[in-house]
Amino acid sequence: MVLTSAGNPILVTGATGQHGGTSAHVVSSLIDSGKSVRVFARSKSEKTETLQELGAEIVLGDFNDRQSIISALEGVETATFTYPIASGIVHAAATFASAARSLAKPPRVVVMSMAVAHPESPSHLGRAQWLAEETLAWSGLDLTILRVAALFFENITFLHGDAIRDTSSFGNSFGLADVPWISGLDAARLMVSAVLRPELFSNSIIQYPPGVELLNHDAIATIISREVGVPINFRPISEKEWEAELLEEARAHPGGFINADMAKHISAVGAALAKTTSPSRIPDSLELEKLTGHAPYNFRQFVRANLSTFVS
Repeated sequence: MVLTSAGNPILVTGATGQHGGTSAHVVSSLIDSGKSVRVFARSKSEKTETLQELGAEIVLGDFNDRQSIISALEGVETATFTYPIASGIVHAAATFASAARSLAKPPRVVVMSMAVAHPESPSHLGRAQWLAEETLAWSGLDLTILRVAALFFENITFLHGDAIRDTSSFGNSFGLADVPWISGLDAARLMVSAVLRPELFSNSIIQYPPGVELLNHDAIATIISREVGVPINFRPISEKEWEAELLEEARAHPGGFINADMAKHISAVGAALAKTTSPSRIPDSLELEKLTGHAPYNFRQFVRANLSTFVS
């Protein structure tokens, strides 16, 4: 195991999550940069063992356990706040803020948010995310909130991978709307930049970093088809039909990526975007590269790197 001890530790939350593997990328990138990293996790697992092998310190706790957060934040100057696609974020944010404010020197906090965080969001999780961020802001913490204006490429694999492999077809409620996209890795790079180079995000507490490209799901099916050599078809379906399919998947695989909150959230977001003519934030690969210091991945590159996800 490689140990890192460069200055005060950076606390990373959500590093064992499934959505894009974003925070796990954050941990490895920070360690590669020579930083000391402390990972906040609910329990030990293969993921925490892997992160520990990389050089991270693992501390166990829960967003609903204030004392465990206080202990995890001891000596920390910068922390990340990343909550899973699930209910409970408002209470978690309030508990986190209370814990941070109890310290003699509260940390700066970088929040991984979502573009649909808004009081009138079509998604119940978007509304909850907005209220959680309001709670963090009311606490007076030094915040950088990253409402990344794109969906993760990884959504295609998690939400549609089985259907693409088994039936060469997939459906959802996005219709033929053009959707901004980003890889989980590039979203992680944004968070690393916000941690290490806060001056890039200093013009506003709330930031809307862009995605890398604009694609509808028919175009996504075409790209996958060309890369795997098998025709893949996309079929638009209603919000309720897709939510029902996702709920069935959640019941069949409890504890997996898809849960009841994800089913309700993503089907509502898809239906809302299907009614729009263009996204509020157009992807900009050059700006994204400027913010992260890396050329971003496009969807074709993502498919090529994950071919086994799309073919049997």
